[in-house]
Amino acid sequence: MGKESIKLVANNKKAYHDYFIEDKYETGIELFGTEVKSIRMGKCSIKEAFVRIDKGEVYIYGMHINPYEKGNIFNKDPLRVRKLLLHKSEINRMASKVKEKGFTLVPLQVYFKGSLVKVEIGLARGKKLYDKRDDIAKKDQRRETEREFKQTFR
Repeated sequence: MGKESIKLVANNKKAYHDYFIEDKYETGIELFGTEVKSIRMGKCSIKEAFVRIDKGEVYIYGMHINPYEKGNIFNKDPLRVRKLLLHKSEINRMASKVKEKGFTLVPLQVYFKGSLVKVEIGLARGKKLYDKRDDIAKKDQRRETEREFKQTFR
């Protein structure tokens, strides 16, 4: 296989702040033509989005894709529920994990892999407030050491 170019369209930084990401899955997404054109222009947001498994199918809710400017009557609702494309075995594995206490599915990023739109979803466990504080403290500590390291070489 040749190397496929990956072009990031939308990233969900908030997910890494609010959750521990245990596992990641690359999924396809069911879209209409005008939605793909809009995503190509970078008009996509997954900040408020979440993923649910319903009757053996995986759906993404709250993913906002701006209507395509030249799409007129072919534009769909920007917040409509969209189906994610996964193998049945992956869906079953995810469903069993989500039934465990504290696990959920969150979208992490939307990107183009070649000409296909892909959504990376993460199997996540919620962070408590003290976990978030620990992460912030670690980031601050790392930033401080990098700053000190830079100053020693000047």
